[in-house]
Amino acid sequence: MEKEILTELDRKIFGQITTKEIIGASPPAVPYTKNLLDAELQNLTTQLESQNKESLQKLLEEQQIAEKHVNSRPGAMALAQDKIQLFTEYSQKYIQTINKKILSKNS
Repeated sequence: MEKEILTELDRKIFGQITTKEIIGASPPAVPYTKNLLDAELQNLTTQLESQNKESLQKLLEEQQIAEKHVNSRPGAMALAQDKIQLFTEYSQKYIQTINKKILSKNS
């Protein structure tokens, strides 16, 4: 059980960003976590350019799962709500970008 919890904390949920970086009190949301999310969104968006439709679909599903994972933490009220909210905003931006790329592959 403890190993499972540690694995969950080390799970990558947004590029190279892990669960523990989002739900933990440290580092602070602003400016550190916001800057980290900004940089990661840029990297992830750039990587979308070379993906085919099937890969985009898989990335979309993975990001939606990661978002649910972060937003369904037990005892979430004690967690860093500002960072969870920031993560959700960036995750949504990424999901919208993936959806746009999928739609452009359909045309």
